[in-house]
Amino acid sequence: MRSGVGGHGVLQPSFVTRAVTWRLNRGWHRSYHGGRMTSALNRICSLYRTPIRRSLLRCQEPLEKWSHLGTCSPAADFHSSSVAPAGHNKWSKVKHIKGPKDEARARLFAKLSLMIRAVVKEGGPNPDSNFHLSQLIEQCRQRNMPKSSIETAIKGADKAKPAAYALYEGRGPGGSSFLIEALTDNNKRSYSDLKLIMVKNGGLMCDGARHCFDKKGVVMVQTKDREGNPVLLERALELAIEAGAEDVQETEDDEENYVYRYICDVPSLHDVRSNLVSLGLVPISSGLEFLPNIKINLSDTDMESASQLLELINDQPDVMRVYDNIE
Repeated sequence: MRSGVGGHGVLQPSFVTRAVTWRLNRGWHRSYHGGRMTSALNRICSLYRTPIRRSLLRCQEPLEKWSHLGTCSPAADFHSSSVAPAGHNKWSKVKHIKGPKDEARARLFAKLSLMIRAVVKEGGPNPDSNFHLSQLIEQCRQRNMPKSSIETAIKGADKAKPAAYALYEGRGPGGSSFLIEALTDNNKRSYSDLKLIMVKNGGLMCDGARHCFDKKGVVMVQTKDREGNPVLLERALELAIEAGAEDVQETEDDEENYVYRYICDVPSLHDVRSNLVSLGLVPISSGLEFLPNIKINLSDTDMESASQLLELINDQPDVMRVYDNIE
């Protein structure tokens, strides 16, 4: 029962605020009790002052920020995304914890080190001849992983245990589907650990979730070109056509910076990335991802449960990435 912003940006006073104001208008402020009520009103207003201020600031956002919505491509065979940028829908706000703490960052660096050792074992320690290693190093730098940690992971590849790639399928709360990518030296142990987590938190390991996703190439680029000039979404769509991409979306990275995601089929990933670079864009990362072809909406309760489940899965040392099909 607190103050908030209505559908048209109009502040709606809460029941408590209206009740206190009514008593003040009847003259309670002139008495001893009135002083107590005035203090209560001040506490109520100060409690909700920050959310109200934020709501007012959101109402004042320039309309130009949303002018790209509804823009469509002139090419008939090109699909432009109609989804809002990540961070502006309910699920993206719930499932991602903004500003990872030191502990979470340490886990991320440990997983990146594991991935580095795996690709070095497969293709060698030279990034110039090992494309996967060069891409992974680029992602590590984007996430501010120390250079010394990257070098240590490369040098330690020979002594590391051999790890194999594993893809696990599962169902989450509300009928959601999960794909879990892992690097593990013991597949049975990893599967057993994940199965226990799923069962205890409203999910289960099962086949069939894979059909809800398509494997695609994804190139992440900055929203500014090499010269530092901003690239508007309309221009990004034109560049996608020229580069041979299927789709482009505006989203947010882990640091809440806006970026563009160029999506293409798997065999075209390298060519699309090279074309985007030649067109003046600055790549952040590129790789293969599982993108949902069917999305579902969850209730608030199921969404909260799914968020907790994803956090527990991501905390597992062997887990590299989790994909979901939640809207």
